[in-house]
Amino acid sequence: MTVTERLTLTEAEWKERLSPEAYAVLRKEGTERAWTSPLYEEHRKGTFVCAGCGTPVFTSDMKFDSGTGWPSFFTSLPGAFETKSDRKFFMTRTEYHCAKCGGHHGHVFDDGPAPTRQRWCNNGVALRFVPDGEKA
Repeated sequence: MTVTERLTLTEAEWKERLSPEAYAVLRKEGTERAWTSPLYEEHRKGTFVCAGCGTPVFTSDMKFDSGTGWPSFFTSLPGAFETKSDRKFFMTRTEYHCAKCGGHHGHVFDDGPAPTRQRWCNNGVALRFVPDGEKA
């Protein structure tokens, strides 16, 4: 997947489109509390899409139980995210944002399972789950 057109909205439009919790994460790079997302326990087959723009970002086959309290994936769909260094909190981490709308989703770590050894630690409020057979 390659994002060909960016979604650009004003802050007022984002606030109207998103819940306050989703706005805090997607637009202000916040972090939801661990263990609060119902998507942590989501085990059905389907696709996880960006809550900001509906872009597919993960499939259920990429999800694993990291024990962290946040939905975690060992990879993402090609072209779904852009990454950048995050030097907050006295450490360097890799932060990732939706390639289409720029929404903050989480951080990627090198402590995941095979085959990638990556853990894409995602804020659940930044995602929407679409079960197989349903339209996004």
